[in-house]
Amino acid sequence: MIAPPASESELLTQARNLAGVRLGELAESIKVAKPNTPTYAKGWIGELLEHALGADAGSRPEPDFTRIGVELKTIPVDRRGKPSESTYVCVAPASATPDQHWENSLLRRKLHRVLWVPVEAGGEIVDRRIGWPFLWSPHPRELAILRADWEEIIELIAIGKRELLNARLGTYLQIRPKAAHGHSRTPAPDATGAPATTLPRGYYLRAKYTTTIIAAGARSGH
Repeated sequence: MIAPPASESELLTQARNLAGVRLGELAESIKVAKPNTPTYAKGWIGELLEHALGADAGSRPEPDFTRIGVELKTIPVDRRGKPSESTYVCVAPASATPDQHWENSLLRRKLHRVLWVPVEAGGEIVDRRIGWPFLWSPHPRELAILRADWEEIIELIAIGKRELLNARLGTYLQIRPKAAHGHSRTPAPDATGAPATTLPRGYYLRAKYTTTIIAAGARSGH
């Protein structure tokens, strides 16, 4: 087991020591089994980096590195360094109350401080290389947009109008199904408050937004 980092600088140093390393090489060095099928490849990359860097949150609703409050986000990028898909952040609640606040939401805690780790997209997963990691926090203007997106979504959840939830909502943020298959259901009251079920959903950052984040990180070198 790799000890959790005690500071942001320690985490960033450890992450940058992995830049240029192929995922297969890293998996062998820390004795993490490789995925048997491409279906599990996406989640495997994140889990591999969590193991390699000492993430300690596990399945708890906290940032991945609990001691320093930093979330880990691996993100596949093409040859131009452009993200190829939206980025999952965290689970969206199946029900909510109108008095829930952005400041204490799980989404806000997850995005407060993020270690972005770009990874090559395409090709055999074991041959993909790790890119140049960087630490990031959203600027006030970005936070305002993310908050507005979250409030629009959480209001629909709170009043039971989940049929209006779709990936078109939101400027930076979107809500999408987050389930193994379309038959998965989770308990949630309907618009009248009566017991019902709904499809599990998650919060995602749009690729157009993460493109600007990755570009800024590449320019800054931080």
